[in-house]
Amino acid sequence: MKFVAYERQLQGTGASRRLRRADKVPGIVYGAGEPKMIELDHNALYHALKKEAFHSSILEMELNGQVEKVLMRDLQMHAYKQQVLHIDFQRIDPKTKIVKKVPLHFINEENSPAVKTEKCTISHVIADLEIQCLASQLPEFLEVDLGNMNKGQSLHVNDITLPKGVKVVTHGRPNPVIATVVAPVEEVIVEAAPAPAADAGKGKGKGKK
Repeated sequence: MKFVAYERQLQGTGASRRLRRADKVPGIVYGAGEPKMIELDHNALYHALKKEAFHSSILEMELNGQVEKVLMRDLQMHAYKQQVLHIDFQRIDPKTKIVKKVPLHFINEENSPAVKTEKCTISHVIADLEIQCLASQLPEFLEVDLGNMNKGQSLHVNDITLPKGVKVVTHGRPNPVIATVVAPVEEVIVEAAPAPAADAGKGKGKGKK
Protein backbone atom coordinates (compact mmCIF):
# COMPACT_ATOMS: atom_id res chain seq x y z
CA MET A 1 0.00 0.00 0.00
CA LYS A 2 1.14 3.53 -0.74
CA PHE A 3 0.37 6.75 1.10
CA VAL A 4 1.55 10.35 1.01
CA ALA A 5 3.12 12.18 3.95
CA TYR A 6 4.37 15.75 4.25
CA GLU A 7 7.30 17.07 6.23
CA ARG A 8 6.20 18.83 9.42
CA GLN A 9 8.09 21.98 10.33
CA LEU A 10 6.38 23.02 13.56
CA GLN A 11 6.53 20.90 16.69
CA GLY A 12 5.02 20.98 20.14
CA THR A 13 1.59 20.54 21.68
CA GLY A 14 0.16 23.76 20.26
CA ALA A 15 1.34 23.02 16.73
CA SER A 16 -0.07 19.49 16.88
CA ARG A 17 -3.38 20.85 18.11
CA ARG A 18 -3.56 23.27 15.18
CA LEU A 19 -2.78 20.45 12.75
CA ARG A 20 -5.63 18.35 14.11
CA ARG A 21 -8.03 21.27 13.77
CA ALA A 22 -6.97 21.45 10.11
CA ASP A 23 -7.79 17.72 9.65
CA LYS A 24 -4.13 16.72 9.66
CA VAL A 25 -2.42 14.03 11.76
CA PRO A 26 1.04 14.63 13.26
CA GLY A 27 3.47 11.75 13.08
CA ILE A 28 7.09 10.65 12.97
CA VAL A 29 9.19 8.33 10.82
CA TYR A 30 12.39 6.93 12.33
CA GLY A 31 15.05 4.27 11.74
CA ALA A 32 17.76 4.02 9.05
CA GLY A 33 18.59 7.72 9.22
CA GLU A 34 17.44 10.87 10.94
CA PRO A 35 13.92 10.88 12.43
CA LYS A 36 11.55 13.15 10.53
CA MET A 37 8.42 14.85 11.76
CA ILE A 38 5.58 14.29 9.30
CA GLU A 39 1.92 15.09 8.84
CA LEU A 40 -0.80 13.19 6.97
CA ASP A 41 -4.31 13.95 5.75
CA HIS A 42 -6.66 12.68 8.45
CA ASN A 43 -9.45 11.37 6.21
CA ALA A 44 -7.09 9.49 3.89
CA LEU A 45 -5.28 7.97 6.87
CA TYR A 46 -8.52 7.07 8.67
CA HIS A 47 -9.78 5.14 5.64
CA ALA A 48 -6.40 3.44 5.16
CA LEU A 49 -6.47 2.27 8.78
CA LYS A 50 -9.63 0.29 8.06
CA LYS A 51 -7.59 -1.98 5.79
CA GLU A 52 -5.86 -4.87 7.50
CA ALA A 53 -2.78 -4.60 5.29
CA PHE A 54 -2.02 -1.08 6.54
CA HIS A 55 -1.37 -2.51 10.01
CA SER A 56 0.62 -5.62 9.12
CA SER A 57 2.48 -5.17 5.83
CA ILE A 58 5.29 -3.08 4.38
CA LEU A 59 4.00 0.29 3.19
CA GLU A 60 5.33 2.75 0.63
CA MET A 61 5.49 6.27 2.03
CA GLU A 62 5.95 9.14 -0.41
CA LEU A 63 7.70 12.03 1.33
CA ASN A 64 9.24 15.02 -0.48
CA GLY A 65 9.00 13.19 -3.79
CA GLN A 66 10.90 10.15 -2.46
CA VAL A 67 9.35 6.77 -1.72
CA GLU A 68 10.49 4.94 1.42
CA LYS A 69 9.43 1.53 2.71
CA VAL A 70 8.00 1.76 6.22
CA LEU A 71 6.01 -0.15 8.82
CA MET A 72 3.36 1.38 11.04
CA ARG A 73 4.62 1.06 14.59
CA ASP A 74 2.30 3.02 16.86
CA LEU A 75 -1.08 4.68 16.68
CA GLN A 76 -2.87 6.98 19.11
CA MET A 77 -6.63 7.43 18.86
CA HIS A 78 -8.89 9.88 20.66
CA ALA A 79 -10.56 8.36 23.70
CA TYR A 80 -14.08 8.65 22.30
CA LYS A 81 -13.93 10.50 18.95
CA GLN A 82 -13.16 8.82 15.63
CA GLN A 83 -9.96 10.81 15.41
CA VAL A 84 -6.33 9.78 14.90
CA LEU A 85 -4.11 11.83 17.22
CA HIS A 86 -0.62 10.62 16.27
CA ILE A 87 1.09 7.91 14.22
CA ASP A 88 4.60 6.44 14.12
CA PHE A 89 6.36 4.70 11.23
CA GLN A 90 9.68 2.86 11.03
CA ARG A 91 11.85 2.83 7.91
CA ILE A 92 12.92 -0.63 6.85
CA ASP A 93 14.93 -2.35 4.15
CA PRO A 94 14.79 -5.99 2.98
CA LYS A 95 17.62 -6.97 5.35
CA THR A 96 16.02 -5.42 8.44
CA LYS A 97 14.95 -8.06 10.96
CA ILE A 98 11.62 -7.07 12.47
CA VAL A 99 9.14 -8.22 15.10
CA LYS A 100 5.54 -7.55 14.11
CA LYS A 101 2.04 -8.75 14.92
CA VAL A 102 0.20 -10.21 11.94
CA PRO A 103 -3.46 -11.27 11.78
CA LEU A 104 -4.63 -14.87 11.54
CA HIS A 105 -7.00 -15.88 8.73
CA PHE A 106 -9.00 -18.99 9.66
CA ILE A 107 -10.13 -21.19 6.76
CA ASN A 108 -12.18 -24.39 6.25
CA GLU A 109 -13.90 -24.11 9.63
CA GLU A 110 -17.30 -24.99 8.15
CA ASN A 111 -15.84 -28.12 6.47
CA SER A 112 -14.21 -29.56 9.59
CA PRO A 113 -15.67 -32.77 11.11
CA ALA A 114 -16.12 -30.85 14.37
CA VAL A 115 -18.55 -28.38 12.77
CA LYS A 116 -19.99 -30.34 9.84
CA THR A 117 -20.58 -33.70 11.53
CA GLU A 118 -20.32 -33.24 15.28
CA LYS A 119 -22.27 -29.95 15.42
CA CYS A 120 -19.58 -28.21 17.48
CA THR A 121 -18.25 -24.69 17.17
CA ILE A 122 -14.61 -23.63 16.95
CA SER A 123 -13.46 -20.84 19.22
CA HIS A 124 -10.69 -18.60 17.84
CA VAL A 125 -8.63 -18.09 20.99
CA ILE A 126 -6.33 -15.45 19.46
CA ALA A 127 -6.72 -13.20 16.42
CA ASP A 128 -3.04 -12.46 15.67
CA LEU A 129 0.49 -13.68 16.35
CA GLU A 130 3.71 -11.82 16.94
CA ILE A 131 6.39 -13.00 14.51
CA GLN A 132 10.06 -12.35 13.77
CA CYS A 133 11.47 -12.32 10.24
CA LEU A 134 13.32 -10.25 7.68
CA ALA A 135 11.27 -7.36 6.34
CA SER A 136 11.37 -8.93 2.88
CA GLN A 137 9.70 -12.08 4.30
CA LEU A 138 6.92 -10.36 6.24
CA PRO A 139 3.58 -12.00 5.44
CA GLU A 140 0.43 -9.88 5.33
CA PHE A 141 -1.34 -12.57 7.39
CA LEU A 142 -0.94 -16.18 8.54
CA GLU A 143 -3.42 -18.77 7.28
CA VAL A 144 -4.78 -21.27 9.79
CA ASP A 145 -6.52 -24.34 8.34
CA LEU A 146 -9.23 -25.70 10.64
CA GLY A 147 -10.46 -28.32 8.16
CA ASN A 148 -9.20 -31.35 10.10
CA MET A 149 -10.40 -30.42 13.57
CA ASN A 150 -12.53 -32.90 15.52
CA LYS A 151 -14.50 -32.77 18.74
CA GLY A 152 -12.24 -32.39 21.76
CA GLN A 153 -9.28 -31.01 19.79
CA SER A 154 -7.30 -27.78 20.10
CA LEU A 155 -4.95 -26.24 17.56
CA HIS A 156 -1.60 -24.89 18.79
CA VAL A 157 1.11 -22.66 17.33
CA ASN A 158 3.26 -25.69 16.50
CA ASP A 159 0.42 -27.12 14.40
CA ILE A 160 0.41 -24.35 11.79
CA THR A 161 2.71 -24.11 8.77
CA LEU A 162 4.76 -20.92 8.78
CA PRO A 163 6.26 -19.24 5.71
CA LYS A 164 10.01 -19.64 5.20
CA GLY A 165 12.08 -17.52 7.56
CA VAL A 166 9.17 -16.70 9.87
CA LYS A 167 9.37 -17.50 13.58
CA VAL A 168 6.59 -17.02 16.12
CA VAL A 169 7.50 -15.02 19.23
CA THR A 170 5.69 -16.58 22.20
CA HIS A 171 7.43 -14.69 25.05
CA GLY A 172 8.15 -17.89 26.96
CA ARG A 173 4.70 -19.45 26.62
CA PRO A 174 5.10 -23.07 25.41
CA ASN A 175 3.05 -23.74 22.28
CA PRO A 176 0.03 -21.45 22.87
CA VAL A 177 -3.48 -22.48 21.81
CA ILE A 178 -4.81 -20.79 18.67
CA ALA A 179 -8.25 -22.40 18.35
CA THR A 180 -10.26 -24.98 20.25
CA VAL A 181 -13.39 -27.02 19.56
CA VAL A 182 -16.37 -26.26 21.78
CA ALA A 183 -18.92 -29.04 22.15
CA PRO A 184 -22.60 -28.17 21.69
CA VAL A 185 -24.57 -27.45 24.83
CA GLU A 186 -27.19 -30.10 25.38
CA GLU A 187 -30.60 -28.71 26.08
CA VAL A 188 -32.14 -30.30 29.15
CA ILE A 189 -35.91 -30.05 29.41
CA VAL A 190 -37.14 -30.10 32.98
CA GLU A 191 -40.80 -30.97 33.29
CA ALA A 192 -42.77 -29.09 35.88
CA ALA A 193 -44.01 -31.17 38.80
CA PRO A 194 -47.78 -31.76 38.76
CA ALA A 195 -49.77 -29.39 40.93
CA PRO A 196 -50.94 -30.98 44.22
CA ALA A 197 -54.57 -32.13 44.25
CA ALA A 198 -56.95 -29.71 45.89
CA ASP A 199 -58.09 -30.69 49.39
CA ALA A 200 -61.52 -32.24 48.96
CA GLY A 201 -62.71 -30.78 52.24
CA LYS A 202 -61.40 -27.31 51.55
CA GLY A 203 -64.05 -24.64 51.67
CA LYS A 204 -66.80 -26.94 53.12
CA GLY A 205 -68.48 -26.27 56.42
CA LYS A 206 -68.09 -28.61 59.43
CA GLY A 207 -70.73 -31.29 59.89
CA LYS A 208 -73.30 -30.99 62.69
CA LYS A 209 -72.84 -33.06 65.82
